[in-house]
Order: sequence, then C-alpha cells, then structure tokens
Amino acid sequence: MPCDDTAGFRTAGDHHADGRHRADDRHRADGSPEPGDWHVLAGLDDFLARAGAFLRSEPALHTVPLTVTEALRTRGPHVHGDGAPEFGVLEREGAVRAAFLRTPPHRLHLTSATGAQAEALAARLADPGRPLPGVIAGRRTAAAFAGAWRHRTGATVTLHKEQRLYRLGTLTVPRPSPPGRPRTAGPADRDHLVRWYGEFCAAVGETAVRAPAAWADARIERGDVTFWEGPDGAPAAMACTTPEIAGQVRVGGVYTPPGLRGRGCAGAATAAASRAALAAGAREVLLFTDLADPVANRLYRRIGYRPVADFAVYDFG
Repeated sequence: MPCDDTAGFRTAGDHHADGRHRADDRHRADGSPEPGDWHVLAGLDDFLARAGAFLRSEPALHTVPLTVTEALRTRGPHVHGDGAPEFGVLEREGAVRAAFLRTPPHRLHLTSATGAQAEALAARLADPGRPLPGVIAGRRTAAAFAGAWRHRTGATVTLHKEQRLYRLGTLTVPRPSPPGRPRTAGPADRDHLVRWYGEFCAAVGETAVRAPAAWADARIERGDVTFWEGPDGAPAAMACTTPEIAGQVRVGGVYTPPGLRGRGCAGAATAAASRAALAAGAREVLLFTDLADPVANRLYRRIGYRPVADFAVYDFG
C-alpha cells in the first residue's frame, strides 16, 4: 500500500487459501470464472453493503481493505488520492468470494482469489483507458493477477516487495530497554512529525498518500503516534497505529532516524504502541513487515508478534 500503511513458508493464511482454492476448483467443472462474474460497484456504500460481512469474516487477512474503507467513510473519498475510488466483488452462488478496491493513483488491493478468479479480474479490468500501477495481494493471488495482467496488456511486471502480516500474541517488552520513556505525540511535535513522515516514506520506497502537514495534523488529533523519547526529551523513534476497526488496530510507520538506530528505540516504541492499543480495547494488534528486512522481522517476533500470512506487491510498467 502507499505510505500512511520464503519459499515453503506456510501460515494460517496460506492454509486457508489452500482450502479455498480446492473448494472453488470443484466448481470449475461447470466453467471457470468469467470476467463478468466480477462486478465493478458504484461506490463505497454499495461495496460495504455487499462485501462488508465478507471482509469482517476474516478481519486479519482483510485488515488493509477494512482500514482503507473506514478512512474513506470517515474522512472522505479523496483521503488517499484525487481519483475516484474503485471497488468490486466476485459473487458466486449468492456469496462474495473475493473483492478488490483501489484508491487511484495507487495499486489495486485484491483479497485472496484462485488463479482463475485473478485471471478473470485481469480480463475484466484490462482496458486501455484504465491505467493500473500494480497490485497487492496474498503471494499466490498477486502472482496470478500480475501474470494475467502481463498477458492481457503487455505491461512489464516487477516484484516490488514481499511482506509478512503478523498478529500480536503475548506482548514481551524487549530487554534491555533503551533509556527514556514512551509518550504520545502532541501539537508541539508537529514539525517533527512532518519531517519524519517524509523521511519514513523515502526510507520504505513508498509514495506519501497525504501532504505531510495534513498527515501530522490528523495523527496528532487522533493521538495515534507513540514516540520513544530519550532522557533529554527528544524523540528517538516513533510507531503509529491505525484507528480500531473490526476489533483490530494495526501498527505501522515505525521509524528511527539513521543516527539513532541500533539502540532499541524502535522496538521500545512498537511495544509501547502495542500496549496502548490493547489498553484502549483492541482485541488484536497487527503489523506488516518487509521480508527483505530480517532485523525488523526478528525484532517483532521478540516482542510477541506471530506470522499470519505473506503478501506480495507488484509494479506494472
């Protein structure tokens, strides 16, 4: 997703996807999904009416579309970009089997789908007048859609990154704890947040979804940035959280400036933000990591996060 958010590795999400693929394949004897099985919907209200229960049936796997649709509902249709958001569902036998959404100019986000379903969606969307910069989905779903998109459009397809979704088990504060304490970022920290937001987006190679000042103002208003500050009172790291939706909060935007890294401040900020989310009533706390960053993956496991599912992000040229 835009910046706000191993071979053989099997997770709860992968097992579920395997089961769903087998169940859908039983129907393919009657014909593979057609592009027309995918319904492009008129807007957010229609999407939530038709896909809301489906998304909430597995909220961890659907954390991104749940978070994005909540932001669109509460903050307006252009919170993630100037283009009109796009939504769709695949319905079979009276039930939603998969869904997608996109907030232009950003990538398509697709829920778990069979290869045939992903190919049918690529055929449905492959229109010269519909530019598509990429896709985010579970590993196999993303690969299937990316391959079908390349076949349909001739676009260059590049694997941008692979991510792992984690769920917090038992929170364990990393030891030794760095000197300092956690605190919530407030109005006096606005300039700090503006600067760090830009630095964070550049560090992770993603596009800022909002003007940095607007992002900082919204975060301060919601109180969802946890700083770890040093003994001198200066922030040394931050960890952000999303608003609670479907009983879940997602930690993201974990950042430490280069000169302060290696001191344990990011882990301390993440643990503090996770504890605050639980204290505020979240039933589950989630986060994504870049699989190319082994240090971060080890850190989050030490804090108590456990793997849920793997995702892939593709760019289309």
